[in-house]
Amino acid sequence: MPLTEVVFHGRGGQGAVTAANLLASAALKSGNEGVQAFPLFGAERRGAPVKAFARISDSDIYLRSQIYSPDIVVILDTGIMDTVDVTKGLKENGVIVMNTPRSPEEIDLPFKVATVDATGIAIENKILVGGIPVVNTPIIGALPKLMNNLTIESVREAIIGRWGKKAGERNAVAAEEAYRRLRIK
Repeated sequence: MPLTEVVFHGRGGQGAVTAANLLASAALKSGNEGVQAFPLFGAERRGAPVKAFARISDSDIYLRSQIYSPDIVVILDTGIMDTVDVTKGLKENGVIVMNTPRSPEEIDLPFKVATVDATGIAIENKILVGGIPVVNTPIIGALPKLMNNLTIESVREAIIGRWGKKAGERNAVAAEEAYRRLRIK
């Protein structure tokens, strides 16, 4: 299976780095041999744009650079699209996964678009920190619908492994809900 490269765009404090780490953990649990997850940020404060990366392969990965031509771009906060070119380098057959209540048909981008209301799902499942919805676990749940090297079961297992039974179960339910609700254009 070829290398799959994913870039996460979010804001500091939204969990983009955790999302990349969860994706890597779930990918290992799905039987992939090579995984990487790493952030790109400086001294940004909470709310500043953040990028995180994940690579998944069925064999060892020797690349040690940030991802310049992703297969998938995940947008945790569509507000960053006003200041960050989130589609930069996206492969011609790439997919953009957006956290939005809008349908993919409403998004005017020259790429395949998938949408899920991760914010709404986080609120419904009471996945909040300081009253703010945590969208990273729901959005990770949507990815197995787009990736043949990842399963929703492995995502569930990675989430529960990260947060334990109680908090993990609530987050895993949100991930499964996002998996069911993902809309693809």
